[in-house]
Amino acid sequence: MTDSTLSAVQGPLKQQYRDDPGSAVVTLTSSGHLGDGVSCSLDTGRAMAAAGLHPAAGGDGTQLCSGDMLLEALVACAGVTLSAVATSLGIDVRGGTIRAEGDLDFRGTLAVDKEVPVGFTDIRLSFELDTDAEPDQLATLERLTERYCVVLQTIRTAPRLSVSTTAS
Repeated sequence: MTDSTLSAVQGPLKQQYRDDPGSAVVTLTSSGHLGDGVSCSLDTGRAMAAAGLHPAAGGDGTQLCSGDMLLEALVACAGVTLSAVATSLGIDVRGGTIRAEGDLDFRGTLAVDKEVPVGFTDIRLSFELDTDAEPDQLATLERLTERYCVVLQTIRTAPRLSVSTTAS
């Protein structure tokens, strides 16, 4: 997508959101269905994905791990955001690799040690880009990608979260 195409698509949306801030609030949803054993099947809208336990938590490795899926969502969001920012700034990025790595201590997940947190303790996001951009342009690209990546900002700022359970 070129900058003029991106601007043509986003320009009217930006104006609409300025004029009517409520129209910018969109509720995204996801649902899953409990499956055989310890699993949950998700309909991604394009395919079914079966999530299960990571081998470090007793899984057999044949199903997706939710931790992997979180990192994949971060990589996808960061990649799309970086591409949009580069397009907007007129920075030619011919390609590249985005990588997310995260450290989990499964002693927390498996309640082996109640002092060990459940979840990622560290996440590292990196970009290796095929570009002739100058160092200051790369710094701007990184800063704006970090600022506007929805998944990164959600992980960083911890949104309000509510949980409910009902029986049917």
